[in-house]
Amino acid sequence: MKTQEQFQFDRIAKAIDFLHHNFKTQPSLDEVASFVHVSPFHFQKLFTEWAGVSPKKFLQYLTVEHAKKMLKSSQLTLSEAAFETGLSGTGRLHDLFINIEGMTPGDYKNGGEQLRINYNFDESPFGTLLMASTEKGICRLVFADDQELALQELKAEFPNASFTNQTDTFQKDVRSFFGNDWNESHTVKLHLRGTDFQLKVWETLLKIPMGQLTTYGDIAKSIEKPRASRAVGTAIGNNPVAFLIPCHRVIQATGMIGGYHWGNARKKAIIGWEACQSDLLLQK
Repeated sequence: MKTQEQFQFDRIAKAIDFLHHNFKTQPSLDEVASFVHVSPFHFQKLFTEWAGVSPKKFLQYLTVEHAKKMLKSSQLTLSEAAFETGLSGTGRLHDLFINIEGMTPGDYKNGGEQLRINYNFDESPFGTLLMASTEKGICRLVFADDQELALQELKAEFPNASFTNQTDTFQKDVRSFFGNDWNESHTVKLHLRGTDFQLKVWETLLKIPMGQLTTYGDIAKSIEKPRASRAVGTAIGNNPVAFLIPCHRVIQATGMIGGYHWGNARKKAIIGWEACQSDLLLQK
């Protein structure tokens, strides 16, 4: 059964999707509130509490024009803008350093035999998360709209591992990532299985600052594989760690949002939310 927070997220995600598809007509507050079946007053309050800005302001971050503007606004080159390491001198969330330690084939011999995995479900601003970790770090972090299915997929990924439903230190670090204290940075250790190419792409994604976007082609160029945009897209689509490895910050060269493993509405919501947070940080 969904929690109240999940119902709220679903409603906000539905509203964001409506705004994205109807931005050319600039729908009124009443129209959007009616679409999600709440009063305009309640919708304004709920949306502002969730996003930190009004629906009208948030709309500006979700149009195709804004995505294009984010790619072109910097005086730096596209590569320099996309891979600059955050807003200088802040020490906030976008300065987070995430260490990746790729798993050896031996870690997964016989489907993860002798591998012990802790897992737990927790809430984030964008919906329920399934967090899973080994003794070395987070091995999986996915949005779990269907908790039973998400757990089945985790166990299918590691069919011979042992699983324990409990929260450990690595998962607490993830929880702090979504906390309210934006003045603190945290180090989250990741323990991932992937090819050398996938790990290289995922490490590159970590260099994209919060509030900025880049393209699949630019990622390919940055890893010196300029003709590998399609392969980069596949590696990004196989990212096993939602949000922390920010695959949502990669869009099409045309400025279109593109696909997202956990739903386009959620991708639009995260992009808009991060853009708003970046603006708020700059104002401080």
